[in-house]
Amino acid sequence: MGKFDYGMIFDDESRLGRVTNYLEWETDSIFESKYGQDEAVKLWVNKVGPYNNPQETYNYYSLPFCHPSGNDGTHKWGGLGEVLGGNELIDSQIDLKFAKNVDKAVICQLELDEAKVKQFKDAIENSYWFEFFIGFVGELRPDKNSDNGKHALFTHTSITIKYNKDQIIHVNLTQENPKPLEAGTVLGMTYSVKWSLTNVSFARRFDVYLDYPFFEHQIHWFSIFNSFMMVIFLTGLVSMILMRTLRNDYAKYARDDDDLVESLERDVSEETGWKLVHGDVFRPPRSLVLLSAVVGTGAQLAMLVLLVILMAIVGTLYVGRGAIVTTFIVCYALTSFIAGYVSGGMYSRHGGKSWIKSMILTACLFPFMCFGIGFILNTIAIFYGSLAAIPFGTMVVVFVIWAFISFPLALLGTVVGRNWSGAPNNPCRVKTIPRPIPEKKWYLTPSVVSMMGGLLPFGSIFIEMYFVFTSFWNYKVYYVYGFMLLVFLILIIVTVCVTIVGTYFLLNAENYHWQWTSFFSAASTAVYVYLYSIYYYSMKTKMSGFFQTSFYFGYTLMFCLGLGILCGAVGYLGSNLFVRRIYKNIKCD
Repeated sequence: MGKFDYGMIFDDESRLGRVTNYLEWETDSIFESKYGQDEAVKLWVNKVGPYNNPQETYNYYSLPFCHPSGNDGTHKWGGLGEVLGGNELIDSQIDLKFAKNVDKAVICQLELDEAKVKQFKDAIENSYWFEFFIGFVGELRPDKNSDNGKHALFTHTSITIKYNKDQIIHVNLTQENPKPLEAGTVLGMTYSVKWSLTNVSFARRFDVYLDYPFFEHQIHWFSIFNSFMMVIFLTGLVSMILMRTLRNDYAKYARDDDDLVESLERDVSEETGWKLVHGDVFRPPRSLVLLSAVVGTGAQLAMLVLLVILMAIVGTLYVGRGAIVTTFIVCYALTSFIAGYVSGGMYSRHGGKSWIKSMILTACLFPFMCFGIGFILNTIAIFYGSLAAIPFGTMVVVFVIWAFISFPLALLGTVVGRNWSGAPNNPCRVKTIPRPIPEKKWYLTPSVVSMMGGLLPFGSIFIEMYFVFTSFWNYKVYYVYGFMLLVFLILIIVTVCVTIVGTYFLLNAENYHWQWTSFFSAASTAVYVYLYSIYYYSMKTKMSGFFQTSFYFGYTLMFCLGLGILCGAVGYLGSNLFVRRIYKNIKCD
């Protein structure tokens, strides 16, 4: 039997109850949804909540809507991503037949008492919307003289359904007939249905969800072009400055032995910079276990993001509810081998002995950080009785995926990385006694280099962050994954270039602690993104309340932690290749 449920985008001018909208159709078959004449079509109710607080959602029947048959109806549970998104579909038991018009039918008689009136008034004042007949519960009239007259509940819903042959394509609705909320009255809740033919194919049914003027605005194209020009300029600048400087240094070290001795004796008092720390530059970094874990995790996240973006482009994952989240979780588990391989190889090359500790930290670091944040948010959601609370069964499923897929793959990757890429291969021998680091100008200190390193990468993704935040927090469907792919590649290139420049400046200051500095220099991009999120929250949204504020900054923190680890790993790996390359061409002691 065919089923359908409703989507989440609507016209902001619907506050007076005239709501025109689309609805997303779903069937037992993923690929086609076909109905026979007068075949029953199930209408599912989902959730309600304040419009300005997207994550603050509750069960549809948490408001005292009457139940057509006196019960909650049949529940329908979706996939993993849908459940994590807080969807709980319940059969509305409203009688709908395919291609059969309904002039006016009664859903139920809603008997109002003081408690119900209070609930509806609170919902109306907070602009509650519901995902079923997507729109507002009621309207708040400007009449200030009568408390009973200014709160009105919509009692009639007019549904227009467009279909092509035997498939449903599009649904519009209009909410009408607002009635004053007064205790002791009985309101007749009614609906009407009108079916009409359309030429739109089933494959193009989702186009109505996409906001082309918003996502394909000229500013979006301009931001991509601007970032691309930044990449060209930055890579050209890095190549010109660094290679020109290094070429002179290489020429000095490439002379024959007699000339070299004479040159070194003549210029020994002038020798400064990165060449003098060749005996310390490959010294194992502090907290090697932690650095190996974050670099391995960041390499995994970089591959994961690239893979998910490509799958979204090819498979249009935005069409299915929760498909992106499900794909992300599954791909994260399957790419855990990369984290183990990179981390295990890096830890072994630097002479690490506690490889089991390194492997466990690599496998647990990012999932447990997300779990910690998620546990706090889930506790808040349970306290509020929200659908955003993750069911225990779903938690078990996610844990099983991690324990039986992600963790073993990380273990396997660590073993392979230790054996295949764990042999030390430093171009220069590490001296026994560490060289003292001279004091330098404040702008050449690791902390300043780290904080300045994130500015240009953030600038390259600044505009895209606006579109991503808007789509996630303002009911828009993000579909321009081609833009995201370009921005992601630009971010990687800019991050590598900026981190290499920072590392070169640090080494020229005779500071050989470049490993963590290169990581934090790139990871600081996430700090600027989080600061931008604070601006976005205060200036671009109307969110309010402890619940929504916690979820906004909790989810954003989770996102920024992942972004910071990803960028930090990319920055470190790029700087590592650069450092090995420049010291490979000099004659070390």
